[in-house]
Amino acid sequence: MSQHLLLCFLFFLSFSQLLLSSCFSLTNSTKICHHDQSLALLQLKKSFSIKNENDYLESFCFPSYPKTEYWKEGSDCCSWDGVSCDLVTGHVIELDLSCSWLSGTIHSNSTLFRFPHLQRLNLAFNNFTGSFVLDGFGRFSSLTHLNLSDSGFSGLISPEISHLSNLVSLDLSWNYRAEFAPHGFDSLVQNLTKLQKLHLLHISISSVFPNSLLNRSSLISLDLSWCGLHGRFPDYHDIHLPKLQLLYLDGNSNLNGNFPRFKLPTSIGNLKSLQTLHLFYCEFSGPILASIGNLKSLQALHLNNFEFSGSILASLENLTQITLLSLQGNHFSGKIPNVFDNLRNLISLDLSRNNFSGQIPPSIGNLTNLDLIDFSYNHLEGVIPSPVNGFSSLSHVSLEYNLLNGTIPSWLYTLPSLVELDLSHNKFTGCIGEFQSHSLERIDLSMNELHGSIPSSIFELVNLTSLYLSTNSLSGVLKTRKFEKLRNLNDLHLSNNMLSLTMSIHSNSMLPNIETIDLSNNTISGILSWNMGNDTLRYLNLSYNSISGFEIPPWSSVQILDLHSNLLQGPLPTPPNSIFFFSVSHNKLSGEISKLICEVSSMEILDMSHNNLSGMLPHCLGNFNKRLSVLNLRRNQFHGTIPQTFLKGNSIRTLDFNRNQLEGLVPRSLIICRELEVLDLGNNKINDMFPHWLGALPKLQVLVLRSNHFHGHIGFSKIKSPFMSLRIIDLAHNDFDGDLPEMYLRSLKATMNIDEGNMTRKYMGENNYQDSMMVTIKGLEIEFVKILNTFTTIDLSSNKFQGEIPGCIGNLNSLRGVNLSHNNLSGHIPVSFRKLKMLESLDLSSNQLSGRIPEELTSLTFLEVLNLSQNHLTGFIPRGNQFDTFGNDSYNENSGLCGFPLTKRCINDETPELSKEEDAEFENKFDWKFMLTGYGIGLIFGLSLGGLIFLVGKPRWLVTMIEENIQKKITRVKRSTTYE
Repeated sequence: MSQHLLLCFLFFLSFSQLLLSSCFSLTNSTKICHHDQSLALLQLKKSFSIKNENDYLESFCFPSYPKTEYWKEGSDCCSWDGVSCDLVTGHVIELDLSCSWLSGTIHSNSTLFRFPHLQRLNLAFNNFTGSFVLDGFGRFSSLTHLNLSDSGFSGLISPEISHLSNLVSLDLSWNYRAEFAPHGFDSLVQNLTKLQKLHLLHISISSVFPNSLLNRSSLISLDLSWCGLHGRFPDYHDIHLPKLQLLYLDGNSNLNGNFPRFKLPTSIGNLKSLQTLHLFYCEFSGPILASIGNLKSLQALHLNNFEFSGSILASLENLTQITLLSLQGNHFSGKIPNVFDNLRNLISLDLSRNNFSGQIPPSIGNLTNLDLIDFSYNHLEGVIPSPVNGFSSLSHVSLEYNLLNGTIPSWLYTLPSLVELDLSHNKFTGCIGEFQSHSLERIDLSMNELHGSIPSSIFELVNLTSLYLSTNSLSGVLKTRKFEKLRNLNDLHLSNNMLSLTMSIHSNSMLPNIETIDLSNNTISGILSWNMGNDTLRYLNLSYNSISGFEIPPWSSVQILDLHSNLLQGPLPTPPNSIFFFSVSHNKLSGEISKLICEVSSMEILDMSHNNLSGMLPHCLGNFNKRLSVLNLRRNQFHGTIPQTFLKGNSIRTLDFNRNQLEGLVPRSLIICRELEVLDLGNNKINDMFPHWLGALPKLQVLVLRSNHFHGHIGFSKIKSPFMSLRIIDLAHNDFDGDLPEMYLRSLKATMNIDEGNMTRKYMGENNYQDSMMVTIKGLEIEFVKILNTFTTIDLSSNKFQGEIPGCIGNLNSLRGVNLSHNNLSGHIPVSFRKLKMLESLDLSSNQLSGRIPEELTSLTFLEVLNLSQNHLTGFIPRGNQFDTFGNDSYNENSGLCGFPLTKRCINDETPELSKEEDAEFENKFDWKFMLTGYGIGLIFGLSLGGLIFLVGKPRWLVTMIEENIQKKITRVKRSTTYE
């Protein structure tokens, strides 16, 4: 029996082998691909070129290779890469040419459309730039899957797509220039009733959200991000998506409504399968309802950058499957609920940029799977809680911009996977501990209250790319040889500490990849022979130190070099050719400017102010490149003339030659500086008539000619509307005569009707440089180290102007300051001054003015400084508002004035004096309400006058506060005040 079974078994094996062999032979000898389909595929291959143009393909495609390269004539096309056929009919039913490096245009006669039996077509991640989603795609009546994503399609999407009624999956994402025709998207939604996957990311739909889409029970994945959807999101009772797992609606900034109510009864809305919900950058608002806790299958929740408010509800603890929770950029407030005990699967937790307060909940310590935690930009306080079992996977910790205090917990230094740690802008104290994680790439502990030395372990972090420890109280000697192992470091910011620096002779091999270094405001002294980052360094800031010498190395990449506010001596160093920002202001440099500086063709900002430089200015300074934006030579000892030639089409925005010994005429070539905003020629020896032709410069905002030898009538201009943008005019201390220039005063449109409520508060200048200027208040010059864009003032004092004050000045209703003192002006004070509602300082002293002080001036409730002394004014001094705060010095040497605050009492009947009781009450009990009003609303000049206190060194705490506020700015002047 056994032998019989054995024989049967051997026979079966032999027969099976024969059968398999026959089948194999048949398969290899018979081609099932139709000849016409083979030809069509080969023609399709020839219509494209092969180009591997997108490096990012490897992130999305695996594998990524030219599939059509392996299509060979004479072989069975059904065996070709990316081609699948029906084994019975031989028809091509699937083409997968995704990630095939194809490049070219798909035309309407393309052989692509000769495969009527196609069921799946995937052309994703190729380059068909210039191609349209043509009618031909609508001919594939059997198509169930169509993927044309990220392939460069553009133009209107053919409405024929909506006729593919068998489609189960449609992905047109990342074709930025493709769009649906009006109502085209609605037709697609109505007709494609079998869709399970609909991805249209970055396709322009520009439609209201179709309610019918939320009743498509077959949908599993829906991505309509960045599609231009608008209108109101359908109410919750319209949602019936029982199979939906992924919902993406990001970036539809005009899609609004309240957060949907996710209730589970099928009669209301069924989303029990939802795993991923992305809704950031839309306009949903209001609170998140407790029903969010009903989505118990949810694994990822993105609700970033909405207008959501209120508190986070405890119902979040029901989302036990969630791995990613991001509520970044909303208006949530209150305490973060202590709900994390049940969310043990969380990997990423982002609650940044909200208004959370209170302490970090201790249940955070139970999230042992966390990879990322971001609570930055909130109002959290207290200490950081400790984990229960450690965070073995935690790689990113961002807690910056909060009110956290105490010492940095020791467990943060021992995290084995830590890559990024940001605790900046908090109130941490104590010393920095020793780091044990060698995976660290970024550390930011700046803007805290840390002290002690920089721990030695930081210099062992070989993967470190960024180190920010600025604005603490760190001390000690920073030796460059310690940087030997930090070969990957790109950014080193240690400013505003108490560190000194010792350079090693071998430093040229240190920090081979360094790009930015900020060591400003430390205690670095002596002569530095800098030799780090010769090939890679782009930014170096050593300002606010005590460096007496600096040898500039042969840099090839440095763009910003800031050495201002040091003790540099000797000749001016020549910057490298790569530089566009060069500041050596506030030093002790001497000698002349070398012509070599004109060879720096990339220079944009050149600041050599506040030194002892002398000699004549090189003529090339005005025309050595078209990129130059700022040229600041203030407070030196230059003599000779201003450069007379400026390049046509130049970019000059600021020219500051104040406080030198320059003479001659104002260069007429300035007329071609069409970008000029600030021209400061004050305190020189220029002898010229008023440069009326400057009125043609469209952007000129600041014109300072004070303390020169300008002379003559200002007269009239042939320009129809001169100085349209001018808002700061200082012509004081010259020899101008004749009447005040009424024509020019009428043209100062920039001083009229400034709507500060709708203006963005900013200062004149650029990101790397802010303009400064001198302002005279009560005869004292105070330097504003930055100029607010709403500040306006006119100073025509100390000239020889005569005649009456034009009433048109009253139309300049946004003026902050007016100084017409020390002239020969006569007549009355114009009643129209009552319209100067923003006026804070008015000086008409030392003229020949007569008549009464207009009582209407008491309506100027911002007025803080008033000087009418040394005139011929008569009558009573008005009372009320700010006038009750001015002292005797505002009215001295006007023998005809009477009334408070003067001791001379008015005796005629028309005097609206207070009764004796009221007068006595006022003198004995000063009205602090008006006083506080004056100082409150006159903030700008109040701060300026406060600067006068700083000049004598009192009070020290306030001086320190102001200095800390301005020490980071490019332009810093000791003992000066900031115009806020």
